[in-house]
Order: sequence, then structure tokens, then C-alpha cells
Amino acid sequence: DDQSEFEISMTTPEGFTLDRTDRLVAEIEQQVRRMPDVRYVVSSIGGTALSRAAKGQGDVTSATMYVRLKDIGDYSMVADPARPDRQIKNSQFLVQNRVRAEILSNYPDLRASVNDVSAFQGGKRAQIFQMNLAGPDLVQLEVFAKSIAQKLKDQGGVTDVDTSLSLRKPEIQVAIDREAASDLGIPVGTIADSLRILVGGLPVSKYRDGTDQWDVWLRAESKNRSTTKELYQLTMPSPTVGLVKLSSLAQLQELQGPTEIERLSRERIVTVLANPGAGVPLGEVVSRSNAIVDAMKATGEMPPEYGRQFTGQAKTLGEVGFYFMQAFLLAATFMFLILAAQFESWFQPVSILMALPVTVPFGLLSLWLWGTPIDLYALFGLFMLAGIVKKNGILQVDATNQHRKVVADREEAILRANRTRFRPILMTTMMLVAAMVPIAMGQGPGSGSRASMAK
Repeated sequence: DDQSEFEISMTTPEGFTLDRTDRLVAEIEQQVRRMPDVRYVVSSIGGTALSRAAKGQGDVTSATMYVRLKDIGDYSMVADPARPDRQIKNSQFLVQNRVRAEILSNYPDLRASVNDVSAFQGGKRAQIFQMNLAGPDLVQLEVFAKSIAQKLKDQGGVTDVDTSLSLRKPEIQVAIDREAASDLGIPVGTIADSLRILVGGLPVSKYRDGTDQWDVWLRAESKNRSTTKELYQLTMPSPTVGLVKLSSLAQLQELQGPTEIERLSRERIVTVLANPGAGVPLGEVVSRSNAIVDAMKATGEMPPEYGRQFTGQAKTLGEVGFYFMQAFLLAATFMFLILAAQFESWFQPVSILMALPVTVPFGLLSLWLWGTPIDLYALFGLFMLAGIVKKNGILQVDATNQHRKVVADREEAILRANRTRFRPILMTTMMLVAAMVPIAMGQGPGSGSRASMAK
């Protein structure tokens, strides 16, 4: 649905400083501004999950760029990507594809995705499709996630395919010699707290100058904490021998680890992320991913202790389908009870509701003919269609009961009722169809979503 807006989520390589990330984002922002029909761009850098972080702990390698386009009616004419010699009206999706192909493709080290701005967004990531792989081994989860992501790419129809895990963050692991630390009377917690303060830093006070206020940080100088050789020279207080160098207490090892470790239901997870391509509904991507995981389990590539769970809009899609069927059955039950009380009969409501099982298949056929995906608005339309059919049945049965008081023959009463009610049924149906035409053919922001209700 063309909303005249979208956002770009970016993650720079580990080790990028705030200044370097800012220069990169500014460079991309200038290129995005030169895209046709872009009204303005707003960028933000930093933050963590749910925008909560301790002081000095914000992630300066993440950035988000919000892009606002002109109104749909003000779009200009641009070259058709399929036929450059032909001019077509610009759209949000054309601009998104150009950003991917002409801008982001020039930054291979940048993990970026171009996403719609959704009012119903689950999870903390912007991609529409999100599948969590859960299991005991993080390394194996990374292998499975990359395999599924590659297979989704090979099948086509998806963009911005990525995983949430990145084993590329440089880190130094400290292996403490507990026996040596115990002999020297140095608790392990003291070593950990000292390294946390000397290497990571800790705000210990505040400095106020008029209306301005700054945090005062306690931290070792950069020249004393930049390499493992320098870290080995850091000293720890011992109650028996005084200051002891870290080299006598621990071994340091330079490795690369994950940026963050996520858990769901007490299991480690890695999320496979993607956006459905043009003309590919979210349900199709969910079906493809399920087929890929089922095939991996059937061949033994994925052990049984590893599982999957959908989040975000993929999870919402499954819940909407389940609750729609539940609501539809409850609505049919309550309609039957109300009609039974109204007509004082258990059989006449059955004749009215017999048309409902035919309503849903033909409603789905209409969506298929129009090439419209089944979304929340389409389900609203199916509910409305069932109500219209029920209303027509009530008119016919009620008129038949009235004619049965005059005409003894049942078939004759039915024919008279059909002639009597044909006109009001036709008028109300034509009125509803005419009211739905502007919604089905409408233009403007959000028209694509609303159109599925009318189609």
C-alpha cells in the first residue's frame, strides 16, 4: 500500500564511531534527498532495543532514516524500470527499489533494509517477515539462519533478507586464574569490577556550569586500555602483596562474538528477517519458510531440538486468520439463535443461513480475481458480505411467511415472496455495490489497504 513514506534501517560495521556513522548516514541522506518526489528526510543514530540503554552504552552503529514523499496525487512521471522508453507515474515502491539498487548496493558492508512504515508492527525490527529460530547452540542457529535466508533469496520474491545475529563484534575474553586470585586474596568480583571501570568507564559525579550539566566519567586513559598488552599492565589491589598486574591473574583472548544474544522462552534465538517483494503476500513468504524448515528437519539437517516461531506481522497474520474463523462461527451461531427466536422456528433460520457457506468461497474467488491479498480489511469485507446475504435471506423468508397466510401452496408463496422482495433486494445490493466502487478504485494514502475490503 502506497503510504507516501518509508524508512531505512541501517547497521554499520562493528567498530564504527559515532562520528564515522554520522558521516556515512549524512552521505546516504544526501543521495536519498535527490530521489524524485522526496519531500524531506529525518535521520537518527544510536539507541538500543526499546530505546533504553545505560549511560555510555548506546549502540552508535545503528541508524534509522525516515523518508517522506509527496502526496500520491503530486507524484511525477518517471521512466518505467521494465521499459525505460516509457514514462509511468512514480510510486513509493519505485523509490524504495531505486534506493536499494542505486544507493544501498554501493555499501556492501552496510546491513540495511528499506521498510514500510506500519501502524501494526510487532517485535523491535522493521522488517515485515520475522521468524525466530530457537535452540541450544548459538553457532548452529547462525548456520541454520543463514541457510534459510539464502534459500529464501534463491526462491525470489523477497527483499532485505538478513539475520539478527552477527558474530563480528570484537571482544576480549578474560579467563581468570581463580586459584592464583584466591592465593593473593583478590575476589573474582573485584577483578571484574575493576576491568569494567577501567576499560568501560563509570559515571561517578556530575559537573554543573550554570544551566548546563555534564557527567564525570572515571576511566583509564586510552593509551593504557587499547590493546591486550596494555591491559595486562593494569593492576589489582591485593590485601597481602599490594598491587598485582592483571597478567598474573588472568589470560586475555581476542575473539569475535555476537552483538547481542536474544532469548525467547528461555531459549537462545536468531531471527530471519525479510520484506515481501512486489506482488508477493506475506502469507506466501510464511509458507515458503515453513516448507524450507520442514525440509531441513526431514533430511536431518536441522535436529529436532531446534524449532521456529513467527513474530511481528507474520505472527499477527496467523492470529488474524484463527480469530476470523472463530468470530465467523460465533456470529453464525448467534444469528441462528436470534433468527430462531424471531421466526419461532428451528428450521427457517437454517434455510437463511444455508447461503453463508457459499458466501466465503465466492468472496475469496473475488479477491483472487482482483489479485488482492487476504488482509484484515479483506476479512472485514467477508463479514460484511455474509451480513448482506443474511439480510436478503431474512427478507425472502419473512415475505414467504406472510404469503403463506393467504396462499396455502408453499411453492406459490415462495414465488410471490421472490417477486415482492426482488426489487428492495436489488436496490439495496446496487446501493452497497455503488458505495464500494469508490473504495475499490480510490487513490491516495492507504487506499490499497481499504480497497481489499471492497473487492
